[in-house]
Amino acid sequence: MSQPVLDVQGLSVNFRTSHGVVNAVEDLSFQIGEGETVAIVGESGSGKSTAALALLRLIPDPPGKIVSGSVRLDGTELLTLSESEIRHIRGFKIAMIFQDPMMALNPVYTIERQIGEVLQLHLGMSRRERLLEAIELLRLVGVPAPEERVQQYPHNLSGGMRQRVMIAMALACRPRLLIADEPTTALDVTVQAQVLDLIQGLKDKFGMAVMLITHDLGIVAETADRVVVMYTGRKVEEGSVTEIFDDLRHPYTRGLLGAAKWEEGDGDMLREIPGTVPSPFDMPTGCSFQPRCPLAEARCLSDRPGLETFAPGREVRCFIAGEARS
Repeated sequence: MSQPVLDVQGLSVNFRTSHGVVNAVEDLSFQIGEGETVAIVGESGSGKSTAALALLRLIPDPPGKIVSGSVRLDGTELLTLSESEIRHIRGFKIAMIFQDPMMALNPVYTIERQIGEVLQLHLGMSRRERLLEAIELLRLVGVPAPEERVQQYPHNLSGGMRQRVMIAMALACRPRLLIADEPTTALDVTVQAQVLDLIQGLKDKFGMAVMLITHDLGIVAETADRVVVMYTGRKVEEGSVTEIFDDLRHPYTRGLLGAAKWEEGDGDMLREIPGTVPSPFDMPTGCSFQPRCPLAEARCLSDRPGLETFAPGREVRCFIAGEARS
């Protein structure tokens, strides 16, 4: 890979609470190249969304804090920028699609005003220019009758329409990096496919890098180029989509893949990973996945595994990675 669009190295995020310090993200490293989609996957509480907010410097301090690491966008270090400098980056070079557009959109502003604010702040467009561009953006993302929709409010639109408006806002300045945080969670299956096809088509059209946050491995298989699997704030496996699905090596990744498949017979029940994600205030010793792991050994209970590199871009955090292969 030539210089990546996004280069994250050793990113760690802590939250200070009345019960102690929580390591929400710990020593996370990955890269995203131009025109590439990297999926960040894992159960709720694995640190996916926290990592995304850290890239945008949106971690509330207090109680949160980015304690170490480097985040470079086209070679520019984001973690050392001033607040005014990072505000210029957000929405301009990095844009984010949130999982709940009804919460992300302002209910008392028209669609024109909300898209127009981005265009005015970063591109200095006049009101007439903002209106015309907002209409074109809505047309680009497949909103019917954009001349009418642009004057409406979020509550006038369906869930799929609101998500398309969020995508239009994110694309307003043709960002270098698009972060999509569970972009199809609240949508029905048909609309999910339409939104994913839209993001894929726009990525190809503008050559953006895409960071896709999801727990749905079906979406990963259809849209991603590479996958980063997270558990309790740490990366446990990384590889291409082919490697993750055909040559997975971490028991947690195998559990996620198994949970996405139907078990034949016995009423066609879904498989599940036994147990639950541990509380950040009561983390197990050794490997954090060992209480749920069917392959855990004695050393897994006492020692924390490091990342083992099998090939460029192919890493696994597991003592028994070879045994866990599918």
